[in-house]
Amino acid sequence: MTIRTRILLVYLLIVGGGLYYLVNRSLAELRPRYLESMEESLVDTVNLLASVIEREAGDGPVDAVQVRQLFQGALARRFYARIYSLTKDRVDLRVYVTDPAGVVIYDSVFPPDEGEDYSRWLDVALSLKGKYGARATRTDPENEETLVLYVSAPVRAASTDRILGVVSIGKPTASINDLVSAARRRVLLAGLAGGGLIILVGVAFSVWIATPVARLTAYARAVRDGRPAVLPRLAGREVGELRQAFEEMRAALEGKAYVERYVQTLTHEIKSPLSAIRGAAEILGENPPAEVRDRFLENIRLESGRIQRVVDLLLQLASLETRKARPEFSSLDLAVIAREAVAAAQPAAQVGSVALTVDAAIAVPFRGEPNLIAQAVSNLVQNALAFTPSGGEVVVRVGDDGDDTGVWLAVEDTGSGIPDYALPRIFERFYSLPRLGTRTKSTGLGLTLVREIISLHDGQVTVVNRPGGGVRAEVRIPPRRSSRRI
Repeated sequence: MTIRTRILLVYLLIVGGGLYYLVNRSLAELRPRYLESMEESLVDTVNLLASVIEREAGDGPVDAVQVRQLFQGALARRFYARIYSLTKDRVDLRVYVTDPAGVVIYDSVFPPDEGEDYSRWLDVALSLKGKYGARATRTDPENEETLVLYVSAPVRAASTDRILGVVSIGKPTASINDLVSAARRRVLLAGLAGGGLIILVGVAFSVWIATPVARLTAYARAVRDGRPAVLPRLAGREVGELRQAFEEMRAALEGKAYVERYVQTLTHEIKSPLSAIRGAAEILGENPPAEVRDRFLENIRLESGRIQRVVDLLLQLASLETRKARPEFSSLDLAVIAREAVAAAQPAAQVGSVALTVDAAIAVPFRGEPNLIAQAVSNLVQNALAFTPSGGEVVVRVGDDGDDTGVWLAVEDTGSGIPDYALPRIFERFYSLPRLGTRTKSTGLGLTLVREIISLHDGQVTVVNRPGGGVRAEVRIPPRRSSRRI
């Protein structure tokens, strides 16, 4: 399970659980609150009715005929009232009045319960004692929708405050069922809308929290795999500190791995020359003949020179690979650099009987580091001469394809080309093919150095076999460059 999913689940558990509790509690409280509001209104109504009956009764007993005259017209009244989603066209109250013994003397329903003893009903019993009386009764015990609320009040004598009877009104709760249902629907819709909003916010929140971690993870994996990696920019102090820690860890790991790799490669490359030097030294210690001594002394000079070249190139390559910033660029002419490289290599070309020419008739301006570019071009020219047989030709060409494509330099030779098995490995460190004539190998660092130099200029190096024979090594440097290093 991803951290994003965990954050979302925890968020939904806490916030969604809270919303569910509130919605569920609100739905459960709707009907009781409506009933309480209805009962409060009934209390006012029944006390108004009790005061009216008290005025008519005076100090004497309550007259059932007078009570019927009071309520008969009002209860039969027809009207039209639209109360939100509820429509009313008649009074749906039940009114009954009892004498001091709790016997019903007036009942508004049909058939009436007049003459019935209601003294045991809670509303009547409490009111006869001078207390607040109320009850809730279902006409159908199995159906909650048939619930009726009853509220009563005592009818007192005008002068003695003696209880003359009880008036009670009943209100069916069926009239509020539509209101409760409508309120439930509104609460549910609000809850669903709130739940949807909570989910959206939760997703956004989890993405906001997990994205920096995901980006740092991708960065760490790219560093692990040796792919180009740019440390992501992240907001927030804690995330910024984590970002810095990742960069410090990367630098430490790269430095350690870099040292280990170079120690291993350097050890591997100088092992053979050192063995040759040791063997020559042991033979020289036996005081061999002069011609043998001269031959082994020459071997020592050659192998020590080879070690020196390997060390020098490794140091230079290490310096390029560990740069943290772009070299200082200046305005250069690629044609001038090409002509200078060709002029410097002419002696070697003449020794090998190779025709070395340059095709750079026009200026090719660009921006770069002069020493590094010169070294890259020189390495390409020397590499081409080393693999071109006597009587062959090496041509250095330069060009400018326009502002959108940048400048290019190509070194073409008429040698035997590169074997298919070696093409994928020509840029590997210490990989080299035997030179013509001598069958010796170079350090295998020349093309690696060229690629690193051109990479610092955000360019590319390609080496391919020419269709007519020979090799074409091409360098392309774009006109607009952005630093590839952090």
